[in-house]
Amino acid sequence: MDIQKLQRAVIDALEDVKAQDIKVYNTTHLTSLFDRVVIASATSNRQTRALASSVADRGRALDLSGITIEGEDTGEWVVVDLGDVVVHIMQPAIRQYYNLEEIWGGKPVRVKLLPESTRPAPVANDGAHDAEY
Repeated sequence: MDIQKLQRAVIDALEDVKAQDIKVYNTTHLTSLFDRVVIASATSNRQTRALASSVADRGRALDLSGITIEGEDTGEWVVVDLGDVVVHIMQPAIRQYYNLEEIWGGKPVRVKLLPESTRPAPVANDGAHDAEY
């Protein structure tokens, strides 16, 4: 799959659930395991899980196989591995502490992000799916 298309799909999935401070880094010069690292912040455990679910669902919609999600049990730091793109969704304190931007941030990728004020409103939850998030 085209890395630009996958990168855009990940960003769209994150924006759909109101991720904050989305950063994308080109990692081809650091590792052959994946081409991009995406780092985003969430305000709660519930939101980190919802963001991870949104990213994984978008990957499945693109017929990606082997999608893995780690960290959903605590929800403080959830990693979604889509193969060529690895997505780290973290709460701000965890993100600041681990500072992944220092490790992966050598080559930021310029991407167009929606201003937070124009992002779609989250879908209302009637409480029926609380156990999933």
